[in-house]
Amino acid sequence: MEQKKTTNIILFSGDYDKAMAAYIIANGAAAYDHEVTIFHTFWGLNALRKENPPAVKKTRLEKMFAKMMPRGADNLGLSNMNMGGMGPKMIKQVIQKHNAMTMPQLIEMAEEQDINLVACTMTMDLLGLKQEELLDGVTYAGVAAYLADAEDGNVNLFI
Repeated sequence: MEQKKTTNIILFSGDYDKAMAAYIIANGAAAYDHEVTIFHTFWGLNALRKENPPAVKKTRLEKMFAKMMPRGADNLGLSNMNMGGMGPKMIKQVIQKHNAMTMPQLIEMAEEQDINLVACTMTMDLLGLKQEELLDGVTYAGVAAYLADAEDGNVNLFI
């Protein structure tokens, strides 16, 4: 009996282009019949944020973090050539011109392919993010859960 292949990705970056690469690789691996997990931590959690989350109780510092961090995958900045927000607009035009998938579409595809989207609970606590602020269907876990998945992984990536 053939062992199931697994791909585990740590998405640490909150940059649009890096998150997009993580999701393209994840969706490709799922298409090749891998069990895939994307473990979102620190700035990578922003890809899972709802654009219009419900109001939740936060401390003053948590409110500041919430205002400074982008809400949702479509609002992430670029790692290079961000140019005061013009870079993301330009890359989205290129994506549209080439009929490529946007970040929200890649996340939707990942959900359809049963890719396990995991939010790091320790980071959520540090940044003051609540479950209600993240997309539905997300799994919540700590680093031990990631390590258990990655221990026998065929492909492990840090982005």
